[in-house]
Amino acid sequence: MPSDDARLGTGHSAWMDAFFASYYAHRPVNATFIGTRGHDHRLPDLSESGMGDLLADTTDLLRRTEGEPAPTSAPAKLDARLARGFLKIQDWELRSEHFQRGNPSLYTGEAVFGVMSLFLNHSAPLDERVEAATQRMEAVADLLARSRENVRAAPPAWTERAIRECDGALLFFTEGVEALAQAQGIDSPAFEAAARDAARAFSEHRAHLESDLLLRPSDRYAAGAEALDLYLREGHVLLQPAEEIVRYAEEQMAEAAAYLREHSADFGIATPTEVLAGLSDIHPEPEAYYARYEEVWDAVRRIADERALLTWPDFPIRYVPRPEWSRKAAPFLYFLFYRSPAAFNRPEVHDYLVMPLDPPAEADETRAFLRANNDSVIKLNHVVHHGGIGHHVQNWHAFRAESRIGQVAAVDCASRIAMFCGGTMAEGWACYATDLAAEAGALTPLEQFAEVHGRIRMATRTVVDVRLHRGEMSLDDAAAYYQAHAGMSAGAAHGEAVKNSMFPGAAVMYLTGTDAIHELRQEMMKRQGPDFELRSFHDTFLSYGSIPVTLVAEEMKRSADDAE
Repeated sequence: MPSDDARLGTGHSAWMDAFFASYYAHRPVNATFIGTRGHDHRLPDLSESGMGDLLADTTDLLRRTEGEPAPTSAPAKLDARLARGFLKIQDWELRSEHFQRGNPSLYTGEAVFGVMSLFLNHSAPLDERVEAATQRMEAVADLLARSRENVRAAPPAWTERAIRECDGALLFFTEGVEALAQAQGIDSPAFEAAARDAARAFSEHRAHLESDLLLRPSDRYAAGAEALDLYLREGHVLLQPAEEIVRYAEEQMAEAAAYLREHSADFGIATPTEVLAGLSDIHPEPEAYYARYEEVWDAVRRIADERALLTWPDFPIRYVPRPEWSRKAAPFLYFLFYRSPAAFNRPEVHDYLVMPLDPPAEADETRAFLRANNDSVIKLNHVVHHGGIGHHVQNWHAFRAESRIGQVAAVDCASRIAMFCGGTMAEGWACYATDLAAEAGALTPLEQFAEVHGRIRMATRTVVDVRLHRGEMSLDDAAAYYQAHAGMSAGAAHGEAVKNSMFPGAAVMYLTGTDAIHELRQEMMKRQGPDFELRSFHDTFLSYGSIPVTLVAEEMKRSADDAE
């Protein structure tokens, strides 16, 4: 007869199987990005009955955990806790007017990336992906019709974002699909016909958004203090109340701003703004543009190895221009340079899609392009934060985690990561990675100065996230706050505020995650003294996967206590 522990393990495993089965069935586009193939032909069912089924699954899964003994292994305990938190957040989202019943951008994003995902993820043979894409394109009209049924009023900025995504989708389903078919040798009349049907559906839907939904505005940008607390508590597993998080962020803003003012003179320049403007002057020449990404990636990896910072994955990045089929549509969409590789069925080499430098451009246009995509942008954003020490290294470690949720939570999907609970690890680690690169001597003094300014942006995001969703800021207030404190342009500030409004609690993850890692590292250094090894600390930390940093800290401290 199996032991009690064995029976509980089997019970928990079966419950997690049911949790993921429901997750993939109701989020088929996420399933494609994650690398599970069983739902590649489907778009999400966001009809009343489909959402009712998801709510019933949520209720049933939560009910089944009541009164049950906790699993005994540490990874299983973590998964049980995080899955319950995910379900509680999902329950709120399904009952609220903030997501399926209030945001038209949710539908447009799923519809276009449902198809794009199949060609950004190459885990299945091309003919299977073409067939799946055909079926998804045939389902686009129905998904957009569900948006018109469910979203009876919406915040104007969300509708405007959905209109913009319609513009991107129209470019993709016409010129983009034609370029895709030509580049990949797709010869399928059904595929071409389905693309025309999808384009027609998006054209009709755009007209509805512009002539109907925009005339039925809502001012419901805030999720509310109770909902925000739910995300912070059950998603990020943060113990501090929201007010304390804001106070801390404001302190960090003031401290960073004071540093910038004090150290501008180090560069012989009067103001931080003038110092930062100098970054644009340091950029590759046109003929060296693409090679610069690989050069910097190789240099950062060498430094990481020489300084024994962490175990670098045997999973190289290939920096390539965005494919032709995506170029016209991408500026209108949530189209990422670095999109997390699929957790399952991943490729041997991952393509990082950089901005293309298209000749023949006018000399002034080329110079402006290179100034915008300068050496600091390449190093800090595209190598350290995303393609190197940051997201790419963290993803590789996450895919090997014992936690099933930790393996997949931070995979990038149509509009956000697969599970909210992966946020403080994914973004906290990527921001911490830049601090680590500075420690290791990988950044110039000017790049380090820029990263202090980046800390102000992290802190302003935290303040806006909390205050907007608690109803203490309007959308316009949030945009003005970004302009005043983070130095953003009016357009960038508005876009950031809109994104914050759509995803409560998401912007908090950067500052809280980064600083929690620093705090844990200091704690472990004190505990271990001369035995502390940076590589060992980082490898152990990353081995838990994409789960809240607070939970990783609890586990690492518990393990240290057991070892004493």
